[in-house]
Amino acid sequence: MQHLYRRIYADPEFHELELKRGRFSWLLASIILIAYFSFILIIAFYPELFGNPIIEGSVITWGIPVALCVILLSFLLTGIYVYRANKEFDQLVDDVIEHAQKTDKDTVGE
Repeated sequence: MQHLYRRIYADPEFHELELKRGRFSWLLASIILIAYFSFILIIAFYPELFGNPIIEGSVITWGIPVALCVILLSFLLTGIYVYRANKEFDQLVDDVIEHAQKTDKDTVGE
């Protein structure tokens, strides 16, 4: 079994998968962190921006729908990651494992 793990780690496709998945994860994480911290910084330094009512005389301010959008953005980005992981990353993982198993069987058969 150790040979299989070594072959997987030595496979350039495995490192390509790691790189793609890592970049994509950091991209999505960066987007949500920027959105979240921007929201918090606006509340801290410009509270009047989100404190204005949506409609004159309403108790609902702009902060509520913006906060909901930040929450929905996190759900959306999670869904995008899951979709891409299921479509692209899982296929790449299967290819790497299949290639390593095939190579391992060829080596054992020699």
